[in-house]
Amino acid sequence: MQVSTSTGSRMEESSKGVAVFPVGHMLPFALVTAIFFLWGMSNNLTDILVQQFKKSFELSLIQAQLVQTAVFLAYGTMAIPAALLMRRFGYKTGILIGLSVFGVGTLLFWPAGVIGHYLPFLMALFVVGCGSSILETACNPFMAQFGPAATSEQRLNFAQAFNPPGTIVGVLAGTWFIFSGVEKKAPEVAAMKAAGTYAAYLHGELLRVVPTYVGLGLVVLLLAAIIAKTKFPAMHAEHEGEGGDHGSFRALLSYPHLWFAVLAQFFYVGAQVATWSNYIPYLKTYTTLTERQSGYFLTGTLVALALGRIVSTSLMKLVSPAKMMALYAAINIALLTVGIARPGLTGGCAILLTSFFMSIMFPTIFALGVKGLGPNTKLGGSMIVVAIVGGAVIPPLMAVIKNVTGSLAMGYILPLAGYGVVALYGVLGPRIAPPAGNTDPEAGLIAAERGYGI
Repeated sequence: MQVSTSTGSRMEESSKGVAVFPVGHMLPFALVTAIFFLWGMSNNLTDILVQQFKKSFELSLIQAQLVQTAVFLAYGTMAIPAALLMRRFGYKTGILIGLSVFGVGTLLFWPAGVIGHYLPFLMALFVVGCGSSILETACNPFMAQFGPAATSEQRLNFAQAFNPPGTIVGVLAGTWFIFSGVEKKAPEVAAMKAAGTYAAYLHGELLRVVPTYVGLGLVVLLLAAIIAKTKFPAMHAEHEGEGGDHGSFRALLSYPHLWFAVLAQFFYVGAQVATWSNYIPYLKTYTTLTERQSGYFLTGTLVALALGRIVSTSLMKLVSPAKMMALYAAINIALLTVGIARPGLTGGCAILLTSFFMSIMFPTIFALGVKGLGPNTKLGGSMIVVAIVGGAVIPPLMAVIKNVTGSLAMGYILPLAGYGVVALYGVLGPRIAPPAGNTDPEAGLIAAERGYGI
């Protein structure tokens, strides 16, 4: 493994004075940015679903966490096919297919609600996850390459900054429209079961998820129709030309920095999803907060994420994104230590604060991982998206730790370990040099000169 002591500093210097946004092509840039908002809504509505399905179907925490498994397992299934599709037909086609699959998945909540069983909802969520996977595979490299490579981290972090407002809207919608605010005590449940009315109550709680998802699906399909009629510039992966080399999976073996990014993304996404999906159960276990009050605390985590994106994206003009990410990961290790050692409101507030420092991790890992891949960018990006399957693995493992130890707080040791991997990537990742001929941080300017702006 070759290590360069100068690559990171050269990339940092090269970003100074280089434009971030694609002047002359702001409409497609804005439409794709809107997608980050919409899939943010969907991704964090699942945190509400974990609690709602646990209640409506009377599930264990492990069973309820299958919500996250269904969504994030789809990333491991669809990312590579999506990359192959876009290698052949381009980013716009991938974006349109992703939006269509995403929209259909959300509309499937209607028949799932009529059927009234858990499995149809998991199947609908898997379809939503497939759409999200295609969109992640398309939109992240699209933004990273839509201008100079030297500012790819800033551009992608800007687009990703619209993801947290989407998550906030999603969680608030779930808190207001999915959580009824009615929580039956054990004596009330016993009385309703004796009267034969408890099953009807649970089904009514279940049906509250349907309007929110159907409404989201209609908005997604409308955006797909608008994008279909919008002219996109020809996008080429850095050195990729019309009819030229589209890259290969075999070539990816030559990029150790990519595989380090895949590992870091697996553990980061697992840490993020596990932190949020277990947050309401954590508050319900260790505090006296109600479901709706816990939902507002979950909203607070997403506000912290949004603030982190805004503050940190600005600081990236002065500080290396990789160094900032390593520092943020170290801070999150300390905060989760508090959450584990002091379960309750103090620990809950510490866990909430981790979201501020999560803010730059996904886009920074992604942008650093695909830098220098040339014609292999789409395929390399798909491998980083496959790593999102970490969100399917770590949340259920947290529930297993809770069952074994009797402490949900102890489960947070898994996200803590994940941030250890992210910190290591922030320190070492940028020093791993791409192969000869792919180290030029200005490579993205070639694409800009072909007409899609800087």
